[in-house]
Amino acid sequence: MSQTPATVQKPQVQDHTAGQTRSAANAGAGGEDGARVKRRIRDAFLQPSAWTLFFFGFASGLPFLLVAGTLAYWLKENGIALKEITMIASAGLAYSFKFLWAPLVDRLRLPLLGRLGQRRSWLLLAQVAVMVGLGAMASVTPSQLGLFIGLTLLVAFAGATLDIAVDAYRIEIAPVEAQGALVATYSLGYRIALIVSGALALVLADHTVWPNVYRAMALFMLVPIVANLLAREPEVLRVHAQSWAQGMREGVVEPFADFFRRFGGRVGLMILLFILLFKISDQALVGGIMGPFYLDQGFTKTEIATISKVYGIWVGIGGAFLGGVAVVRWGVERALLAGIVLGALSNLLYLWLIGANGDVAMLTLVISGENLAQGVLGTTAVAYLSALVNQRYTATQYALFSSLITLPGKVLGFYSGRIVEAVGYAPYFWITTLAIVPAIGLYYWLRPRVRLESSEEKPDANYV
Repeated sequence: MSQTPATVQKPQVQDHTAGQTRSAANAGAGGEDGARVKRRIRDAFLQPSAWTLFFFGFASGLPFLLVAGTLAYWLKENGIALKEITMIASAGLAYSFKFLWAPLVDRLRLPLLGRLGQRRSWLLLAQVAVMVGLGAMASVTPSQLGLFIGLTLLVAFAGATLDIAVDAYRIEIAPVEAQGALVATYSLGYRIALIVSGALALVLADHTVWPNVYRAMALFMLVPIVANLLAREPEVLRVHAQSWAQGMREGVVEPFADFFRRFGGRVGLMILLFILLFKISDQALVGGIMGPFYLDQGFTKTEIATISKVYGIWVGIGGAFLGGVAVVRWGVERALLAGIVLGALSNLLYLWLIGANGDVAMLTLVISGENLAQGVLGTTAVAYLSALVNQRYTATQYALFSSLITLPGKVLGFYSGRIVEAVGYAPYFWITTLAIVPAIGLYYWLRPRVRLESSEEKPDANYV
């Protein structure tokens, strides 16, 4: 998607002769180039930071379902009404507003913990807060509704803060060419955490009480805490503001002002609206609605865990790789459109499960299609958002974009229980599918107006 040239953007020069010369040279040295590419890929995945990001991805993924999807099962078994389940499980809305305090994570040095470094200190604070919050949730019951909701919000807030810190750490710890490996190992850790907090939690809940499950989940956070203490801090020269006003401008105002300077006011607003809308179908099913839906169709928690939370996760990884191939072959724009359409249509697969009466084969088929489509959409969405970011303000701008992308779906998910109680599951799945139509219209409006930058064209971040 094209873009109004930014004042900090490097000019583009189209030199077809030079391009032909380079192509000829590359053709003559194809074998040598291939060996270099393989060596770069190997080195990228063997760098210590890649495996640090695996553990940090696990930390980011662990709390996500425990304040949304998995939590819904606990609430339903305690007799909480469906409309209240989806509202409580919408504590994950904290992830949609993390851009509000992202500048704080970027600029504020923590007392005492700050000796670990800007990124690792915030990581440690968020990790400990998640662990303590999960343990506290296990010490109360959903019948103590006010306190339980407060603790759920604490875990969601800490988890969102952890996301901010991990994204900033990833971007600063390695150069651009190594980021692909970091994203891959981060995603692997994140998805394993989803298996632990989804599938393993449900299986454990079939054999013990829910408070014990949440205590076990809290203990899992000890692993990434140890990884954090052993990790190295990014070597970044941080320029400290000379005054409070300068700090506010650099940390809060400039990341947003930069975005509108590069894209212009009208187009910038349309980009933000597009980001708000293009994953609404996917996000509308993330909250508390799916757990009760599966149980209402006659599936056991173990069946749900095995098919949806284990098998489905690996299918999603396959979809993520397909999304990566699509980006390479078709470019970010067309790959994103394919991901949007597939992601929305996959919601209609759930219509087949209505009245399935515990048919595991049908559940497997539906989960296969849905998770494959969502994996494609997830990868293409990350590629699109990354192309919009100015690396000088990466943490704050990426937090803004990744927050906006989840907001409308979370809001729809917040009211999903009321909608289902009013009209039933089938109309709800149709609503979530058709909700993508405005985003497709915006896609075609933006395409001739916004050009995505390549990594070589992006402004360099000399300091943060």
